[in-house]
Amino acid sequence: MAEAALKRGDMAVSRTGDGTLVVRLRGAWTLGTGIPPVADVERALLATPKPTRIVFDLADLGAWDSGLVSFVARVGELAAERKIPLDAATLPDGLRRLLVLAARVPGQKGVRPAGPPPSRLARIGLLALAAWAEILAMLEFLGQITLAFGRLLRGKARFRARDFWLLVQQTGADALPIVTLISFLVGTIFAFVGAVQLEKFGATIYVADLVGIAIVREMGAVMTAIVMAGRTGAAFAAQLGTMKVTQEVDALTTMGFSALDFLVLPRLLALCLMMPLLCLYADALGVLGGALIGVTMLKLPPATYFQQTFHAVALSDLGGGVLKASVYGVLVALSGCLRGLQSGSSSSAVGDAATSAVVTGIVLIVCACGMFAVVFYILGI
Repeated sequence: MAEAALKRGDMAVSRTGDGTLVVRLRGAWTLGTGIPPVADVERALLATPKPTRIVFDLADLGAWDSGLVSFVARVGELAAERKIPLDAATLPDGLRRLLVLAARVPGQKGVRPAGPPPSRLARIGLLALAAWAEILAMLEFLGQITLAFGRLLRGKARFRARDFWLLVQQTGADALPIVTLISFLVGTIFAFVGAVQLEKFGATIYVADLVGIAIVREMGAVMTAIVMAGRTGAAFAAQLGTMKVTQEVDALTTMGFSALDFLVLPRLLALCLMMPLLCLYADALGVLGGALIGVTMLKLPPATYFQQTFHAVALSDLGGGVLKASVYGVLVALSGCLRGLQSGSSSSAVGDAATSAVVTGIVLIVCACGMFAVVFYILGI
């Protein structure tokens, strides 16, 4: 039993005739075996009369690690609070050097001690406050962008034209492959689902109506916007976040350039210009995807299929889809640029900003889609 106690680590506190508090440490003082609490030493320091000094007796000390360092450091803090000198002469050299190093690196101030987790009501309140702060940040950013557009209309906004045309290429021509794939597949899926149901009633010709109206009114713009949110919105956030990490945004401000004018405006303009064109392209590919199913699976003549599509889709449907795509482009660009400028100063923060940009963009797209549906219903479009 005595051997086990020594292995576990033990401590004894006693006082000598001259008032010296002797702390005897025995056994292995490691984190694996457990460190005795410092409460016994604290009680001895509070006793009267006050000890004149503190010394350590380490004659029976075995193996030790950082657990002993934290124990001795805590005893030193208690002694300093009560103005009792601590004699470190009996401590090992390595332990003394670690204590000096720990004293040179002060702990963080203002850190709240770990307490019980907040209640459910408190968590709801914190989430509500965070959501409100997020809304205020978006409104503030929107106001700043409005002022930047005012400077652009007055000819006072400064950004490089070659940067703008490069962004036009990146958001337009470079996005065609993924938009082509997604739009064509969505058209085939709509046509296949409609064909399975309409074939039961012998109304397969109306597959053209279904695909044309769904793609042109809603899905062409929505799917293009979601693709651009995952592709371009994340790219905007990563680019601006990396510029914050490398302090390029601060350098622009120092040189007298507005970061909104130089970085955000060209991205916003490029995506606003390209989204309607991409939407029209996606509409055409979606109709072609539906025509593929109609011609191959339903044996409809191509001329009949396209004629039925043209009769079903009105010009207002096409204009409404293009209008939605323009608004979705603004939302995607704003989300990407906002999250990029809000990014922290670390590499992981850039990844978080890109992820947040995609999530924010898709949420705003879905909300805007619902609002458009209500408004168009009221207007009878």
